Amino acid sequence: MKQTILCVDDETDNVDALERLFRKKFQVLRATSGQEALKVLSRHQGPVAAIITDQRMPEMTGSEFLERTLQSHPDTVRLLLTGYTDLDSVINAVNKGQIFRYLTKPWDPVDLANTVDRAVERFELGQELKQRNAELAVANEELKNLDKAKSNFMILVNHELKTPLTTVLNFTGLLSETTMDEEQRLYVDRIQKSGERLKVLIEDVLLVVKAETGQLKSDRRETKITSFLAELPPDVVKIAADKNQSLKEDLAPLPVKADPGQIRQVLQRLVHNAVKFGRDNSEILLESAADGEDVVFSVTNHGDTISKQVIAHIFRPFFIDEDIMNHSTGMGLGLTICQSLLRVHGSVLDIRNRGDGVTVSFRLPAV
Repeated sequence: MKQTILCVDDETDNVDALERLFRKKFQVLRATSGQEALKVLSRHQGPVAAIITDQRMPEMTGSEFLERTLQSHPDTVRLLLTGYTDLDSVINAVNKGQIFRYLTKPWDPVDLANTVDRAVERFELGQELKQRNAELAVANEELKNLDKAKSNFMILVNHELKTPLTTVLNFTGLLSETTMDEEQRLYVDRIQKSGERLKVLIEDVLLVVKAETGQLKSDRRETKITSFLAELPPDVVKIAADKNQSLKEDLAPLPVKADPGQIRQVLQRLVHNAVKFGRDNSEILLESAADGEDVVFSVTNHGDTISKQVIAHIFRPFFIDEDIMNHSTGMGLGLTICQSLLRVHGSVLDIRNRGDGVTVSFRLPAV
């Protein structure tokens, strides 16, 4: 679609010449005075890419006319034609009419055509930028709505899920203290264990949402982590024992600035993953060492490496990696939570394949 330009000159011959020069490439509007040009603009439906106007016209100068168009057509690019080397008039036009360029009469057709082409290109780029900014504003509003939805989700989970779950766990706890036969005790035990698993899942989901909405707080202070494996949960220790894995640690006594509880949670989840996906009869190594101004913590297992496709998706919440039997062995929320906790510390996970396994590491500033 052709862009529209407006040509204004009190001499009809000049307007005719401008129309002949541009009519093949643009839709040309014309006027022989500033007042007439304002009427033409008010009647025209649609944008006007450029205005070319003479400076010396009776009743209204070109700069005065251009100044009048600023409010109604703020995006239009303005060009001034003048037959005088009147510097004050040109400066006035630049300051008040916001002209893109001025040209002297008689104009060079090639120079004028090239100038108008650049003016129209400038207008089109401005329109495109305006559209992109509008799209960005919509996207920002959607992000605000998404953060609000996440906060509402946290309220919903806290009240609508945790409250009835607490009731279930309390009453199964009371029920377990009563006299039951073996079968009844088995049922209550399974309800209790499933409820505890659901409670952990809810807490994990809330942690991720807090991180996503910037509500996750961190008590960062000087701390040392010189031993850790003795703190592993019984279920992790049991998995390692069942797979005949040896758990070893080599943690340097180096102080770091971090929230000790959050970093221990990260390490626990990394070791859990390493045990879960490590090979039977293999070694799991947890270590830390100085590297420049940082301390690097790493967990290494021996087993299958991770494909690039899986690494690209591994930090997405609820990511599941299906094995060849279509049985879920997925990553769940574990690494997502690690990444969320580390981002509060200005750090990220680094996952690297080795020849016979995987090393997952992160950095913390040394003190």
